[in-house]
Amino acid sequence: MPPRRPIPSIVFPPMIAALALLAASPACADPKEVTIVMGNMTYGKIPSDLKVGDTIVWVNRDTVIHSATARDHSFDIRANPNQTVKMTVSKAGTFPFNCIYHSMMRGTLTVGQ
Repeated sequence: MPPRRPIPSIVFPPMIAALALLAASPACADPKEVTIVMGNMTYGKIPSDLKVGDTIVWVNRDTVIHSATARDHSFDIRANPNQTVKMTVSKAGTFPFNCIYHSMMRGTLTVGQ
């Protein structure tokens, strides 16, 4: 019977390290929910780190109806006074928008992959 050779050890640490990096990568992050408040005839802080799949909660705290209407017509939400409307971001890009009822209300959504 020939002598037994040692079984070569399988090296997993680089693979495990790569998987850990993927798990921590922002591209693999779970979608998040952010809020944009419409109040005093303006849009509140618009997040700069939006990604496809995130949800925007539009909250109208004014006493009049507002919209967030993309100039390219990719989204159009309408919110009555004291109403909350949710919208899931469906594509990447830069989207200027405005309120169709109040021309001074303008903003831009910037969405990454």
